[in-house]
Amino acid sequence: MTIDKVPMTVRGFAALEAELRHRQQVERQRIIQAIAEARALGDLSENAEYHAAKEAQSHNEGRVMELESMIARAEVIDVTKLSGTKIKFGATVKLVDEDTEEEKTYQLVGEPEADVRSGLVSITSPIARALIGKGVGDTVEVTTPGGGKSYEVVGVQYGG
Repeated sequence: MTIDKVPMTVRGFAALEAELRHRQQVERQRIIQAIAEARALGDLSENAEYHAAKEAQSHNEGRVMELESMIARAEVIDVTKLSGTKIKFGATVKLVDEDTEEEKTYQLVGEPEADVRSGLVSITSPIARALIGKGVGDTVEVTTPGGGKSYEVVGVQYGG
C-alpha cells in the first residue's frame, strides 16, 4: 500500500503544525478539565455537560489524528525556490474572466491549506487542474457548479 504524499507550501505546513500543537496542548487540556468538572456534578446518564465535553473530546482527537496523518504525508514545497513561465504547484496566477473582465488572482496550493476567499485554491480543484501547464496568453475553460467559465491567463509568478 502506498501512502499518497500531500503537496503543500511551507506556510501551509506550518499552519497544520500550529493547529496540531494547539489541539494537543491547549484544547486537550481544556476538554479534560471540562470532563472532570462535569463528572463532579454527579449522575453521568443525564449530564448534558459531560456528554458535550465527551463529544468535544471525540471531535478534537479525530482532528488530531487527521492532522498527524497530513503532516506525516506532507511533501513540503518551498515556492520561493520555484520559477518558470508555465503554471504548476505554487504558482500565483492572475486571470481575467472573459465574460466580465473581472481580474482574479489565485495561488495553487495543497488541499489542506486551500481557502478560496484568501485566493488559495487547491491543486486538485477544477480551476487548478485546468491551469496546470498553461502560460500567459493562454485561455482556459473551467466547468464550475454555475456553468462553464472562460479565463485568460495574464500573469504567472513564483516566489510568494
